[in-house]
Amino acid sequence: MLALIKKEIYSFFASAIGYLVIGLFLAISGLFLWVFPENYNILDYGYADLTPFFQLVPWIFLFLIPSITMRSFSDEIRLGTLELLLTKPISITGIITGKFSGAFILIVLALIPTLVYVYGISQLAYPVGNFDGGVITGSYLGLLFLAAAYTAIGVFASSLSENQIVAFITAIFISFVFYFGFKALADLNILGETGNSVFTTLSLKQHFDSISRGVLDTRDLVYFASISIFFLYLTHLRLKVKR
Repeated sequence: MLALIKKEIYSFFASAIGYLVIGLFLAISGLFLWVFPENYNILDYGYADLTPFFQLVPWIFLFLIPSITMRSFSDEIRLGTLELLLTKPISITGIITGKFSGAFILIVLALIPTLVYVYGISQLAYPVGNFDGGVITGSYLGLLFLAAAYTAIGVFASSLSENQIVAFITAIFISFVFYFGFKALADLNILGETGNSVFTTLSLKQHFDSISRGVLDTRDLVYFASISIFFLYLTHLRLKVKR
């Protein structure tokens, strides 16, 4: 499995994909946070706070992560190498874990340079260094959990079709429904209190916002783990049928 993870990471950086993903992520987040005069601009926000960054990144991830995962199994299916991969002395679980881990590690590598933003707001604060480290730590953890959920969804979507564009759009749709769709349905209050409670519980945004407040609730951790495991399990079932 470790060899597969290394292969996945190498494949990202052997081509322009890895560099493009990291560069695009940093460019988009940097422009919105420091250049464009919009709601996400930290300099216009008036506070030495990374809240705009943590509000923006889930939406960037919504498109960025599916662009990474869309080739995970779609390429294997299209090239006819999936059958060969399934005959290797590695379990289906190992194959899925390798694909998932490779994509997730690339997202972590993209997030690491953004720590410079923490230094930036530290210098902008008055007095210098006066910022809420607990909230920032919780928000970064929330981004990692959210990235894991998006990656699991993307890997599952990639196993459904040999067409990468179809996998890309499918992953965006499912991720959007879980991040914003369920929360929107809860806000509409169309199914009463019980329905609202169910939709709120299913919402990625609700649990991400909860962790971003700097409080680690086991319910949020269980939720993110459950979403990731659920879609990886669906991927396992899909590959089992292929085998």
